[in-house]
Amino acid sequence: MCVAGAAVLPDDRADIFYSSYRGGGMDITGESVLVRKKFSEQFSVEANYFIDKVSGASIDVTSGASPIEDERKQKRLSVDYIHDKTQYNLSYTNSTERDYISNTTHVSLSQDMFGDLTTVTLGFTDSRNKVGENNGKNYAPIIDWLGHAQSRSYEGGLSQVITKNLIAGMTLEVITDQGLLSNPYRSIRYIDPTVVPLGYSFGSQVYPNTRTSTAVEGRAKYYLPYRAAASVSYRYFSDTWGIRANTIELGYTQPVSNMFIFEGRLRHYSQNHATFYSDLFPFANSQNFEARDQNLAASTNDSIDGKVTWAFAPEGFLIFKRATASFDVTRIQFKYKDFRNIKDYNDNNGYPPGTEPLYAFDAMIYQVYISMFF
Repeated sequence: MCVAGAAVLPDDRADIFYSSYRGGGMDITGESVLVRKKFSEQFSVEANYFIDKVSGASIDVTSGASPIEDERKQKRLSVDYIHDKTQYNLSYTNSTERDYISNTTHVSLSQDMFGDLTTVTLGFTDSRNKVGENNGKNYAPIIDWLGHAQSRSYEGGLSQVITKNLIAGMTLEVITDQGLLSNPYRSIRYIDPTVVPLGYSFGSQVYPNTRTSTAVEGRAKYYLPYRAAASVSYRYFSDTWGIRANTIELGYTQPVSNMFIFEGRLRHYSQNHATFYSDLFPFANSQNFEARDQNLAASTNDSIDGKVTWAFAPEGFLIFKRATASFDVTRIQFKYKDFRNIKDYNDNNGYPPGTEPLYAFDAMIYQVYISMFF
């Protein structure tokens, strides 16, 4: 006989988080504090404050502009409510930079059914953004507010327990964007023989003001007899800008005694370029839409990740029932198929326009979590 149980809220907890990213001319550090508190078995509140600091700039920005220093502050409040087998979530996030302000509202529900073997999720996210450009200095910014952008995301998911050792799921997400979607700090380049010795000039990017994206992801996790688990996932992405992307990820988790959990992950990502992207346009205003944003170029990236979680207070201390610390290291190798390095190579190094070496770089990410449950 199978006895069904209602959904359960996560434990009360407080998290401290630090991250560091270095690669591609960017140094980014992030710090976060999160507190989650249940006020009953059906109702809980979560508050999160996150701040990250950016120095440097990606190569397609530094090729035509000065490096930047900026800081982003993000505040989020989330509420969960459970009624029988249904969990409802409502969250609001405010993210502020000197030249970018974002306000995001998210609602979702999760429904357990068929003896808790099946879970269905539905979600909706609305993000409203104000886009600007700093025309001053890092130490004396002059912000020119250029316009607005809005993003809406619709998500549905299904998770199914197939056997006592195997669980699988699928997620579908559709995102619609409209408004000012280009990055004001990036430029196109086009052939211009009158510019000596470069042989090219820079111009403004022109993007469509709408974009619709669709992503489908399938995933599975198999629990092995010796307390370990192996996982696999595949994600397909397409949008109305002509980008098609594929992501495959393999993971492995191994607990050791009751003190440590070791995790490893391999990930491969590839995409083609947007229809209006080019590293070098033949002349100025050669197309209605033009972009040289490296995020829209054809590229691949491969990452390897290792994580260890240590239960340093499994029996609790002070007011906490237990506490854990996690250390996560990721190395990512980025390679571009049609985006060239014009920052370090130009015709002074014997490379005519359009023949510069393709751009590639490695990045390292370090993350530290401390979680205390009470």
